[in-house]
Amino acid sequence: MINSRRDFIKKAGLLGASMYTGTHAFSASSYRRIIGANDRINIGVVGFSDRHKGAHAPSFLAAYKDLNFDIIAVSDIWKLRREEGADFWKQKLGHAIKPCLNNEAMYDIKDIDAVFVSTSDFQHAIHTIEAVHAGKDVYVEKPLADTMEDARAVLKAVKDSKRIVQIGSQRRSGLNYFAANNFIKSGKFGDIVMVELTWNVNQPGRWRRPDLVAKLKEEDTDWKRFLLNRPYEPFNARHYLEYRLFWPYSSGIPGQWLCHQIDTVHWFTGLPHPRSVVVNGGNYLWKDGRENADTFTAVFDYGPLDDLTKGFQVLFKSRQTNSGVLNGEEVKEIYYSNGGTLNLDTNNISATGGLTEEYASAMGMKANLLPDISLNNIRVGTAANTGGDVVTMAHIRNWMECVRNRKEPNAPIEAGYNHSIAVIMANAAYRTGERVIFDDKQQEVIAGGKVFKY
Repeated sequence: MINSRRDFIKKAGLLGASMYTGTHAFSASSYRRIIGANDRINIGVVGFSDRHKGAHAPSFLAAYKDLNFDIIAVSDIWKLRREEGADFWKQKLGHAIKPCLNNEAMYDIKDIDAVFVSTSDFQHAIHTIEAVHAGKDVYVEKPLADTMEDARAVLKAVKDSKRIVQIGSQRRSGLNYFAANNFIKSGKFGDIVMVELTWNVNQPGRWRRPDLVAKLKEEDTDWKRFLLNRPYEPFNARHYLEYRLFWPYSSGIPGQWLCHQIDTVHWFTGLPHPRSVVVNGGNYLWKDGRENADTFTAVFDYGPLDDLTKGFQVLFKSRQTNSGVLNGEEVKEIYYSNGGTLNLDTNNISATGGLTEEYASAMGMKANLLPDISLNNIRVGTAANTGGDVVTMAHIRNWMECVRNRKEPNAPIEAGYNHSIAVIMANAAYRTGERVIFDDKQQEVIAGGKVFKY
């Protein structure tokens, strides 16, 4: 029996790692028997963001003593956040933290072994490439990439480097998701015929940072370094701090929320990406200068690849203007087969919607009705404001364990590459109004017969 929250977090993380990788979970005492396990692993922070402070920090603090980790440096190109980050970690860990003007300065610190990356969406791939080229392991937030050029580059860099890279797709460390994956892959669920994904909020301030925008001055940061490989434009504090509202710095809803939910489709089915997608949506209500949609609906086609394989659709719906959904929370993931429903909001498998005797017998068939089954009740919180929850803690602990044991983490680089394809396809369909496909040979997103470029 789990007697404390700390034990619960530790056991959830260890169980998650062993279920996915097929390896034995490691206890703190086990690490001491590994060569080098007594050596402290030093972490650097790339981007002292809200995500890092609200999710990475509590997760790290729950595990760092057991696994002998430390944080010794913070890199942020904005002076304010660089100083805040160094002070934050000094208060938490009780020792001085090196504030670094940029990533190059941080990688000059020879003691850095690994990094957290939680910068702007379009920067994730490039910052991961920088880190693995510097010989560092990486925990990088999603989306991994917003362009196929960046996605291909980071995939190659990580594969060539042999570094441990965990994508911040924390559902892959959720025990109810392990249970759902195992049930579907066992064949007991039957063929997936439809997936419905929903992520709604009613938050006019979502991704707005007006107070911070007022504090940001060009002389206190490095605007050209912020832009990286995006086209040059004059300094814009909103694009810097409210990047999720503006393309090409973020795709918005696809990069923030679709990428989480579509990743479970890839995991459960083994399919790497959609075949095609169509999208509709727009900025219907929040007229605050944003360029990305406040309402977004995408319909993905996964197969069939030939006459023998069976395909299905994935319907993704998201709005930032009304948080309501029927019978549940603002975020939903529901899988359908001919025999019933797997609902990751309620964590139940049921016969709902399955083929009944009445309609089966009329066609000379047998009824197909799933039994009622409850999945493991340790699950990802479905509130849109995910942060330092138990599953995120398990996910970050899994990465830290893998940095120690050099096993593949729960969300490896391929998971990030594949969710990036779906995100880029959805963004391309929204921006062009075309039915978008993926060209496997070129590894390119095709819209209107042309490779999609921002």
